[in-house]
Amino acid sequence: MDLFFKYLTYEKRYSPHTLTSYQTDLGQFADYLAHTYQITDPAQADHTLIRSWIITLLQNKMEARSVNRKIACLRSYYKFLFKNGAISQNPMLKVTAPKAGKKLPAFLPQETMQQLFEQIEFPDTFEGWRDKLVLELLYGTGMRLSELIGLQENSIDLHQKTIRVLGKSQKERILPLHKSLENCIRTYLEFKTSAAGQNKPTMLLVTTKMQPLYPKLVYRIVKTYTGMVTTSKHRNPHVLRHTFATHLLDNGADLNAIKDLLGHSSLAATQVYTHNTIEKLKSIFDKAHPKA
Repeated sequence: MDLFFKYLTYEKRYSPHTLTSYQTDLGQFADYLAHTYQITDPAQADHTLIRSWIITLLQNKMEARSVNRKIACLRSYYKFLFKNGAISQNPMLKVTAPKAGKKLPAFLPQETMQQLFEQIEFPDTFEGWRDKLVLELLYGTGMRLSELIGLQENSIDLHQKTIRVLGKSQKERILPLHKSLENCIRTYLEFKTSAAGQNKPTMLLVTTKMQPLYPKLVYRIVKTYTGMVTTSKHRNPHVLRHTFATHLLDNGADLNAIKDLLGHSSLAATQVYTHNTIEKLKSIFDKAHPKA
């Protein structure tokens, strides 16, 4: 298992988030084998044991999407073992993934986002401007949480009005900065310089103790401020990424352009946002058409 995770880290160059997920999934499978069948090495499992684990997860009411992520982890693991001669047969060839229902990405309405940035007063302090910048970056660029936390000060080019983002598999992309976001960055950097003194960190977003921002704090910032303008239960950093993409599509942006902005490797991942737009069109049709 250690060799497998080294392979994912150094050869496949998986993101820290994906690595953590795979370590959790494979660890849970190893625990299941040890407790249920007294098997201490997952490499010894055959397809019947893998199927029994999948059935157990589904019986425990785990969503098919979550189960499929765990299956993807096992596929990678046993493919790695087979490729390196550790097993003579790949048991995953006889394992079928359960069908997952299509889930439309949750997003917040444009009016809600306007309220957030136009009516909510952020404190005129380092912390207040940092929180506002977190929200501006997530909604203004559609970047992922891991990309946000990994931003360096030199990722920003205020002259060119762009921001350099390091995405999945270390793929770099350049995103444009709108005027409001540019102004927010300038003000935040002034407060940060004043608060940090001579020990100014190179990371763009930091805590009040000048330590790198961490996921739990970003979740708290997003949940707190979006809670001031909506009662929706969908109030997390990824919802702002969905909101960014949906609002672009609603306002006529090209799907390929949205794909590039989001850093998707294929158009199929971006096309899920068209379903939200179709639902909106249906709603307009039902309200406006005499035959509806």
